[in-house]
Amino acid sequence: MYASILLSTDGSDVARKGVEHGIALAKALNAKATIVTVTEPQPIDYGGGHDSGWIPSQEEIDHFDAACKQHAGKVLDQARAMAERIGLSVELLHVPNAHPATAIVETAKSRGCDLIVMASHGRRGLRKLFLGSQTSKVLVNGSVPVLVVP
Repeated sequence: MYASILLSTDGSDVARKGVEHGIALAKALNAKATIVTVTEPQPIDYGGGHDSGWIPSQEEIDHFDAACKQHAGKVLDQARAMAERIGLSVELLHVPNAHPATAIVETAKSRGCDLIVMASHGRRGLRKLFLGSQTSKVLVNGSVPVLVVP
């Protein structure tokens, strides 16, 4: 049914549920599994009007990038450990300086994945409407089925 499954995680408890479900599904289907985590670009405030804004120095950019890489490594190590516990070999991928939904959709396409598994964000009501969600954006912009784990 599915031969290549993309699992996304940000390391949160909610996302871990999605990874657990996706790992179990990949194992049951004997499918290839790729686990991706995405770190967003450093916010830059160019200012406007009378506000001078803030542009980070190269040292600040390097520090931010190193912290994102370290965090992504921890997230992916946890996901790898989950997969190893049930005997599933997974590919791990960190996409730095990207918007999560866009990177997830593009990764699924470039890796030939035929299913994306991700967790819901846990927001409800007006908070969901105003804050949006990466899961909703993947659902709208993706070209492969998306399994959303509550």
